[in-house]
Amino acid sequence: MPSEPNIESREVERKDGPPRVRIVEVGPRDGLQNISAILATEDKIRFVDMLAQSGLHDIEVSSFVNPRRVPQLSDADAVFAGLIKRNGVRYSALVPNQRGLERAIAAGVDGVALFTAASDAFALRNIGRTIEQSLSDFRLLTPAAKSAGLIVRAYVSMAFVCPFEGRIAPDVVVRVVSQLLQMGVDEISIGDTIGSAGPADVTRLTGALLPLLPVQRFAYHFHDTLGGALANVRAALESGISIFDSSAGGLGGCPFAPGAPGNLATEDLLELLADLGNDSGVDIDRVRSATAFVRSRIVRKQE
Repeated sequence: MPSEPNIESREVERKDGPPRVRIVEVGPRDGLQNISAILATEDKIRFVDMLAQSGLHDIEVSSFVNPRRVPQLSDADAVFAGLIKRNGVRYSALVPNQRGLERAIAAGVDGVALFTAASDAFALRNIGRTIEQSLSDFRLLTPAAKSAGLIVRAYVSMAFVCPFEGRIAPDVVVRVVSQLLQMGVDEISIGDTIGSAGPADVTRLTGALLPLLPVQRFAYHFHDTLGGALANVRAALESGISIFDSSAGGLGGCPFAPGAPGNLATEDLLELLADLGNDSGVDIDRVRSATAFVRSRIVRKQE
């Protein structure tokens, strides 16, 4: 059973400024799923542990998907089996269906992430389900995960612009988020999956969501495809958002979304937060060491 079931327990009260930003490190999952090289299980385990030693408290380790669909993450069970879990760190994984959830529970995850979108066209290409079909699946998965004592996180990708459908209206995102909240998910990550949003878009969508999505359950997942991720983080911070996804070294993106490479780099996020005087509690040099390690293994595999 996970030792820290309350996702809000990580929030640190600060009397001299905004809440401490909580970073959800997605490099081991989102970062590695989009590379051509398949890393050794022991290298993935070491990468995760190096990130945990940096002070990152939320790490998305892998995905319990069909190995044929994402072979880069086919060893999720073995990676979790090899982890030496550190106190105060939540080790989570993406699960696409009931079988994935069962594997995740057996592996001893602390939390699971569910994946949907604000675009039917993208959802069909990515998970083979429409938005409504995915939400119908989640109505079964969420209570099953929570009954196992797991934190449940939901991703809503393509919340701004979809390469297949164009601009996504905020009310579409609001409808998806509303249904997720009704299911009882603990946290919702809103994704700019192809990195096409600007600060004004972020402010607009944040304003539409805050009346129903509490700030302590509201995360953003920005991509830096066009170099605007940090400006979008600033806009979100100004609206009170304090949870952000990032990937060590900017690794990854979505293999099913054309034009989506380049997650927001954890190092870039940490530098911005330091400039703004917002202490994340994460050692940037240790994150850089983790990035250097995993990049060396990727290069070795590709040679």
